[in-house]
Amino acid sequence: MIAALAGCNFKGVPDPQVSARDAEWMAKVPKAEEDPRFGRYLIDDPTGEAPGTIVVDTKERQLYLVQPNRKAIRYGVAVGDEAYGWTGTATIARKAEWPDWNPPAEMKARWPHVQYTKGGPDNPLGARALYLYEGNRDTLYRIHGTNEPEKIGYAVSSGCIRMRNIDVIDLYNRVPLNTKVIVR
Repeated sequence: MIAALAGCNFKGVPDPQVSARDAEWMAKVPKAEEDPRFGRYLIDDPTGEAPGTIVVDTKERQLYLVQPNRKAIRYGVAVGDEAYGWTGTATIARKAEWPDWNPPAEMKARWPHVQYTKGGPDNPLGARALYLYEGNRDTLYRIHGTNEPEKIGYAVSSGCIRMRNIDVIDLYNRVPLNTKVIVR
C-alpha cells in the first residue's frame, strides 16, 4: 500500500503544534492503526472548487480543503451511515475547542443511553468542532474530532463528519468562520 501511494502525487502534511492540554487529552484517546488511505496529504485538487472551500466526499470518506494552485489537503473521515447521512452546502458559523456535547433530541430518542458530555478525551466530539449552518439555521451537523479513531474510513456516525483529533486540529487552525462546506 505504501509503495502504491508513493507513486501518486501525495505529499505528507506535518502535524500542527498542539497545546499541553491537547497533548494530554489526546494521549488518553485509544490509539488506532492508521490506514494510509486516510492519512493527511497535500494532493492535486480533485474538486474544482475555489481555494478555502471544504469538500466532503462521503462515498470516498475523504475531506478536502482546497488550496491555491489547484492543490488540496486531503483528510480521511468517518461519515454518517446511510440512514443518517446529510449532503448539502453550509458554512462554518461556530468553532470550538474540546466542546461539550449535548446530543439532539432525535438522537436521544434513538439511543436513550447518550447523554450530555463535558469536553475532554471521553467526549465524542473530540478535540475540535466546526458547526455547520445553512444561513442562520444550525444543521445540527458538525465536522469534529473523535474518541473512536478506529472508525475513520467508515460510514458510522449519525451524520457528522468525524476526523482524527490531530487532523481536526489542523483543519480548525486553517479555516476561518464562514468557510464554505460542500458535503457530497
